[in-house]
Amino acid sequence: MNVHGIGVACAFAALVLGCGGAAQQETMKESKPAPAKVNPAQDARGDGAALAARCARSIEAARALRSQIVGDKAPRTHGSVLEPYNRLRVALDNAANEASLMRVVHPEAGVREAAEKCEQEVSALGTELDLDRGLYEAFVALDLSKEDALTQRYVKNLLRDFRRAGVDKDEATRKKVRALADEIVKIGQVFTTNITKDRRVIDVDPKDAEGLPADWLKAHAPNAKGRLEVSTDYPDYIPFLTYAKGAHARQKLYVTYQQRGFPHNEAVLRDLLAKRFELARLLGYANWAAFVTEDKMMRTEKRASEFIDRLDTLAARRTREDTALLLAEKRKDEPNAKTIHEWEWSFYKERVQKAKYGYDSQKAREYFPYPRVRDGLAEVVRKLFGVTMVANKDAPRWHPDVEAFDLYRGAVSRESRIGLIYLDMHPRADKYKHAAQFSIQSGVDGIQEPQGALVCNFPKPSGDDPGLMQYGEVRTFFHEFGHLMHHMLAGRQRWAKQSGVATEWDFVEVPSQLLEEWTREMSVLSLFARHWKTGETIPKDLVQRMNAADNVGKGMWTRRQIALAAISLHFYDRDPKGVDLVKEMIAQKDRYNPFPHESDTYFIYSFGHLEGYSAIYYTYLWSLVIAKDLAGVFKKAGFLDEKTARRYTDTILVPGGSKDAADLVREFLGREFGFKAFEAWLGEEG
Repeated sequence: MNVHGIGVACAFAALVLGCGGAAQQETMKESKPAPAKVNPAQDARGDGAALAARCARSIEAARALRSQIVGDKAPRTHGSVLEPYNRLRVALDNAANEASLMRVVHPEAGVREAAEKCEQEVSALGTELDLDRGLYEAFVALDLSKEDALTQRYVKNLLRDFRRAGVDKDEATRKKVRALADEIVKIGQVFTTNITKDRRVIDVDPKDAEGLPADWLKAHAPNAKGRLEVSTDYPDYIPFLTYAKGAHARQKLYVTYQQRGFPHNEAVLRDLLAKRFELARLLGYANWAAFVTEDKMMRTEKRASEFIDRLDTLAARRTREDTALLLAEKRKDEPNAKTIHEWEWSFYKERVQKAKYGYDSQKAREYFPYPRVRDGLAEVVRKLFGVTMVANKDAPRWHPDVEAFDLYRGAVSRESRIGLIYLDMHPRADKYKHAAQFSIQSGVDGIQEPQGALVCNFPKPSGDDPGLMQYGEVRTFFHEFGHLMHHMLAGRQRWAKQSGVATEWDFVEVPSQLLEEWTREMSVLSLFARHWKTGETIPKDLVQRMNAADNVGKGMWTRRQIALAAISLHFYDRDPKGVDLVKEMIAQKDRYNPFPHESDTYFIYSFGHLEGYSAIYYTYLWSLVIAKDLAGVFKKAGFLDEKTARRYTDTILVPGGSKDAADLVREFLGREFGFKAFEAWLGEEG
């Protein structure tokens, strides 16, 4: 999920938080689609001056709309307050979303710099508006008696957000809040930019790379010194830690990867924590974690901490079993081994999967060439959501690798058009290093259609290289596409703030984690998983072995996620002054993480979620608990059951942020969500 956008649709929290993938070919066919309602922000993407000009126009339009609302002294009405404020949000959202995306994907430094400046300017105005007494009082005076329940809820939450921003504080406090919010945005940009730029390379003896797939080795010919160069980019890093037989080389790459952002982000992170703590105190909260959890499903940082400990207890037994299993495998190499290190985890997990279940992930890759996975995902969303993807060769894009698709719900026609999406799926220099969904514009009924982008770093097909994906990468593709479907299908809301992925932040991972479930089903994989040479459909027994093998290390994975959630929460639930961040990181890892801390590693300085998600990395596990409960409905009905899928679409996705997340879940399940499905999943064996 994009955690770097500062769209005004997230109100004040966005300014300081960084708010918050035969039949297939027919689905992806090219056509002459209905003309896109293309946002002007998508013209001339290669020109930093043009981006800056668009940004300035959006800011000017927002200021004019603010003046119109505040200057109208007549009784406050729907037409004089709600409608112009909605257009104000759209104007700033469009500028912020474009800037957020371009800053991390555009190949031209000038555009990235213009985007960074635009983010800062939009943030500054957003903070100013959230602290604007005149604007706030216009909403307070609004007569809601004749408005529908949806609008009344919208205004109620909007007033809450104004107050959380500090609009009801005295003038001196509001001035300090505004200055701090502006500083936090700039610091956050530096933090994420330092991570994006920090690509490191090690060289290893070719013997250490034995075990890696043939396509990987072909792409890494020895240099003039006879050494192999291995980078910290995902397409290098993940296969190397999974397959390379050279233990010391794996350790070296792991340590190098965990040193990214250090030392450049050392002072930056400390400053980020300090400024957020200061801001929380100004707003009347005990700490930043208390502030940021208040408007989430979790409500308090205390409940978040209790949730982390509850999951840790649930995962303890499974983690012990996983550790024993992997240690037994390691002892075939080192008879006296007593520990599994994090840089060994993928390697020995792969060996256990092969030995215990006859599953070879390299063989599985042969059924997942990138183009087939992309086209297969398009077929899945057509069946599930009734959404058809049609390639759009005319849409402007920021790099030749980027693909664009028009989306339609139902038959392809002007009337059924949903919006436009972009897929930026392969690594390159100065590009975002992970996987995320970015909004380009939020759909608002009667104003504009939704547009979004996936930014990932999957293998790129080239020549006779089909771009074979790891099974885990296939799941990641589905995960991020779940976010994208949420954004696009929820893009018909009346109010900008309720459009797209606009639910409570600790619910936003539910649709993405749920869509991962489809990658485990033979009925789904048979639609697209075919051998890149023979065209043979993935065998059923391979899928069964793949799913059984996927359970290996589940407890260890869960506890690692718990450790990350604890670090995220506890970095922000106190005054950071005087706190040794590295010692605190090690303490939380020692308490929760199943792997011992590796000396000379400082992953917190490349842990981008500390900027974006701040204290609420627990979101991933909280959402997983909910997603596993929702998945039970599909297990009973069938994962390609259209009736269930359409009910899910209309109940969970389409409403966007127009209802509380708990109400959406209750409506779909017919009850409150619970932990039983998650516990059952955690206990699953091969």
